[in-house]
Amino acid sequence: MPLLALSIHRAFAVALLSAACAHPSWALVSFEDVKRDFRSSDTAVLDRNGELLQRVRTDATVRRGQWIALADVSPALRTAMVLSEDRRFYEHSGIDWRAVSSAAWSNLWNTRTRGASTITMQLSGLLDEDLRRASGGRSFTQKIGQTVAATQLERNWRKDQILEAYLNTVPFRGEIVGIDALSRTLFSKAPSGLDAREAAVAAALVRAPNAKPALVAQRACEVLRAMEPGQKVDCDAIDMFTSAAVQRRAFDANEGIAPHAARRVLRELRDVAATNPTAPQKAKDTSVRTTLRAPLQRFALDSLQRHLRELRDRHVEDGALVVLDNASGEVLAWVGSSGPLSQAAEVDGVTALRQPGSTLKPLLYGQAIAEKRITAASLIEDSSAQISTASGLYIPQNYDRQFKGPVSARTALAASLNVPAVRTLVMVSPESFARSLRAAGLPLRESGDYYGYSLALGSAEVSLLSLANAYRMVANGGRYGTTTLTARPPATPADKAKAAAAPPLLDPRAAFIVGDILSDPNARTRTFGLDSILSTRFWTAVKTGTSKDMRDNWAVGWSQRYTVGVWVGNASGASMWDVSGTSGAAPVWAEVMRFLHAREPSRAPAPPTGLVEARVEFGPAADGNAIEAARSEWFLQGTEQPLFALDTGMATDAFAARITAPSDGTIIALDPDIPPLRQRVRFESEGRGVQWRIDGKPFARGNSAQWLPWPGRHVIELVDASGKVVDQRKLEVRGAGVVTKSARR
Repeated sequence: MPLLALSIHRAFAVALLSAACAHPSWALVSFEDVKRDFRSSDTAVLDRNGELLQRVRTDATVRRGQWIALADVSPALRTAMVLSEDRRFYEHSGIDWRAVSSAAWSNLWNTRTRGASTITMQLSGLLDEDLRRASGGRSFTQKIGQTVAATQLERNWRKDQILEAYLNTVPFRGEIVGIDALSRTLFSKAPSGLDAREAAVAAALVRAPNAKPALVAQRACEVLRAMEPGQKVDCDAIDMFTSAAVQRRAFDANEGIAPHAARRVLRELRDVAATNPTAPQKAKDTSVRTTLRAPLQRFALDSLQRHLRELRDRHVEDGALVVLDNASGEVLAWVGSSGPLSQAAEVDGVTALRQPGSTLKPLLYGQAIAEKRITAASLIEDSSAQISTASGLYIPQNYDRQFKGPVSARTALAASLNVPAVRTLVMVSPESFARSLRAAGLPLRESGDYYGYSLALGSAEVSLLSLANAYRMVANGGRYGTTTLTARPPATPADKAKAAAAPPLLDPRAAFIVGDILSDPNARTRTFGLDSILSTRFWTAVKTGTSKDMRDNWAVGWSQRYTVGVWVGNASGASMWDVSGTSGAAPVWAEVMRFLHAREPSRAPAPPTGLVEARVEFGPAADGNAIEAARSEWFLQGTEQPLFALDTGMATDAFAARITAPSDGTIIALDPDIPPLRQRVRFESEGRGVQWRIDGKPFARGNSAQWLPWPGRHVIELVDASGKVVDQRKLEVRGAGVVTKSARR
């Protein structure tokens, strides 16, 4: 060793020893700590079995991939990196004294040479912010500290660990850090697949991350010559290859098949971390496991996109789909949009609010049956109706603009007849129905009175997820439960006991009858025909719906184990052209159901306790023939009867005797500035021969009456000609009033 170099070596060693004594705090973390604390800039969203569904960019400041084990890095890249950055990496103990001497000698004579910084020294600078290189270079103190840290690393880490950590933390070009992000961004492949030319370019970028492509190519050519001594290297080809590679951005951080579900689950985790400081780690994890099934997600996405391509000439470009596990509420598939087919691919159709059309009818009929206002065999008039409302007359129409005359509730629901549904809502009342919908998780923004009788036809806006979950409630015998995208911990015995003790939102008997109706292909023939796409080889219950002006089309239904909801339309709200209930969402629904049950049976549910199956006959229609063919029908115990005719049982006259105003739960505030005797509440009803009672006392006869209110809670009853109470409303009057005998009459 030259005398000058030896002197430099000794001087540096003395400085190193002094720095080590002066700064004993330069202690580095273990390899396991560094690997554990490594954070990808993306979060990998996985399915329930660990298969990648979606990568989502969650750190906009840097682009990092996954931590790559050294064994998964191509041998060519390992060789190129050592030859380029630290030829004696496997020989020294953190400091390459020969390189130090060479660098000092070259600096003395003002000649250019590579620096003396080893891979270990570079890694120590990457792991310690105090030692990180600034724009003006490292200070002398930082250089000494880096050297001390390098010796400590070599003392505590193996060489393979040092090289592995270095390859995962070294900056390359722009925002790219680590070999995984570099390989996928510039070369569109995993680090294990890099060849010699790609490895040479990667190594060249470490030395000059943001240099012009020509300089990177020149350096890569030198590295390749060192890797392949004695072989001819085509530097012109490397120049063209490098210029193309450094401009590539193939590593799409948001690629995958479940973008909307991924964003949803990450948002939920962030919300949990924000509200629960004791469990913030999950929000930082670089992978999140969901309840989705990757094969089902792929099939659902493919089925939806394929069908929407077929509907393109009918002005349809968007769609969404969700699959729920009936028992657990786990989301098994979540397709938020049609992707490249859509002009608004970022809009999540699973959570967007839209009018559900006739898909609310099963919930309405279920409530009416549970309240014993109708049975599945009750006759409801399907004819022109003019219903008085606060804003005028409401005149509902059927989809085909035709009327069927008297039909049973089974036929009315299965065939999706509009007028009978509105007449059923008259019995239930819009406000009562709205309360039931909210309890089932449907996000109605307004009161039932705001929507009025059009609520029976889906005038309120709901999301596909909430609607599918409401159907899941019916599938579960009226018991409501929330949905989840992440696995829940197993329920404890106490949780199960509490759930079993909670009353169902919908009478299980009514839920069974609704499912039986929606699974009956014969009952839907009047609208959908005998050979309907809604009919499956296994047991399913399904309902379609189309919103006003054909803006939204839905198909929602369930099998023994799954609930599937499909929506098609346009995110912009534009109308579709000639898309019916069976040509829009239903084909996708049927395909997904067949996929789910390709190897899994679906059997009809067992009837719950309290149901009676009885033979029923129907009286004659205007033409003398029976209104409907005789059949066996399900009834809530105590509501069964053998004959249903227009003048017997729960027929047209019986259901028409109902209170239409005021709504149940109305609160009336008396105005102190208006004379009490001038403040009246108007009662309205339908039906013949009815009379009114207030708090059990007769009040008036006829379909209309005006009542002078007094403070307190009151029960308003409507009584038919036989003296039977057919409907009631509860009211509350607030404020000071005049209570006289005349006022109580």
